[in-house]
Amino acid sequence: MWNATTSRRRFLTTALSSGVLAGCSSSATRAGKLSASNRKAAPDFNLADANGSRVKLSDYKGKVVLLNFWATWCGPCKIEIPWFIEFEKTYNNRGFAALGIALDEGGWKAVKPFVTNKGMNYPVVVGNDSVAELYGGIDSLPTTFLIDRDGGIASTHVGLVSKSEYQAEIVHLIAS
Repeated sequence: MWNATTSRRRFLTTALSSGVLAGCSSSATRAGKLSASNRKAAPDFNLADANGSRVKLSDYKGKVVLLNFWATWCGPCKIEIPWFIEFEKTYNNRGFAALGIALDEGGWKAVKPFVTNKGMNYPVVVGNDSVAELYGGIDSLPTTFLIDRDGGIASTHVGLVSKSEYQAEIVHLIAS
């Protein structure tokens, strides 16, 4: 589980040694935008939401998905979440879905009140080490993947990027 002490130590050690705590700041790193023919398939996962319902990425095939790894203690994550709420409202009827994977040490005890307080209108699950590793090892938060309708990773963002950049990518993927 992500909430294990060793996981937290490993995350902090990796973050400090590689200087990626900047990801939890206003700077961003992009793994790049990939053409449709070069996209790697986004790994599937099966995690429970706060009500115990199972959430699988594969259930969203045919939609453009914004998959956001975040935590309640992450300042840049708190900036992005209102954007994602707005995107969910604006683009949901056009084949878009936002999904959040919280990587909080406190699990649902920390995450559930945060989700309620922020009025998050999209599915949120609590992640674990296995899911983080499927996505290349999440070393910095926020880390966000934009996934095309075929399940391919169209772009990856590590750290805070602008709302307009997300919006432009979402609109482009919806139109594709």
